[in-house]
Amino acid sequence: MIVLVTGATSGIGRETALHLARKGHAVFATGRRQGALDRLQAEAAGFALETFRLDVNDEGSIEDATRHVLERTEGHGLDVLVNNAGWGLVAPLSEIGDTELRAQFDTNVFGLMAVTRAFLGQLKANKGRILNISSVGGRMVNPMMGAYQATKYAVEALSDALRMELAAFDVDVVLVEPGPIRSGFAEVSKDVIDQHPAWSSPYAPSLRRFTRIMDLAMRYAPGPEVVARTVERAMTSRWPRARYLAPGRQWLTLALVRALPTFVVDGVMRVALGLTRSQLELAT
Repeated sequence: MIVLVTGATSGIGRETALHLARKGHAVFATGRRQGALDRLQAEAAGFALETFRLDVNDEGSIEDATRHVLERTEGHGLDVLVNNAGWGLVAPLSEIGDTELRAQFDTNVFGLMAVTRAFLGQLKANKGRILNISSVGGRMVNPMMGAYQATKYAVEALSDALRMELAAFDVDVVLVEPGPIRSGFAEVSKDVIDQHPAWSSPYAPSLRRFTRIMDLAMRYAPGPEVVARTVERAMTSRWPRARYLAPGRQWLTLALVRALPTFVVDGVMRVALGLTRSQLELAT
């Protein structure tokens, strides 16, 4: 299969591109950071993996990518598109400005759709498959991650609609929903936290708690290879499911959240992050 992976400069995207190439697929690994792409190209020596720069927020870059893929595949085009590019804004929603919120949606939602539309002609011609990397956070929400998880809720809804709309063209649309994964994503998110003006707000103690919880979660989280294997399974299955959790045990978390009353889940989250009246008043 001929596959294009966005956001392949680190973490899940990078591991997925390498894994698929090692499994014998022809992979176009794309991203914005040329240095990281060059290192990936060197590591993939001997496999059918080619890197080139693609910015999902740049219309010209996307157009260049579609032409490049057609040229390199002698007109065949893509069989599989893996929409992985994305980043996570971590901060209380009341402290996030419009510019930040739009930037989050630009990459995670509008960029995903722009790339999908650009390659849709090729995918229709090849009866291909679209894999959208969402998140468990697309089905449940944590404090401090509302902006990021809102984009994943959007990706879930868009994917569900596309799955039905494109079925008549024999194009499958599949969601892959990672839980906490030990990858570059957490480090980037922590960098965002460290620089955010919310540290001067009453939420500063909650942000400190959140970073400690994130560190603990990353200590026991699986690596990105878990998601890469799930992507391969979703990509090669004759009858793919609509959703794949990665790792699969994340269904326990979702089942627990659904089983408990909302006020119980809210209460546990608020206490865990110090989002109680007494804690916020003390911080103020």
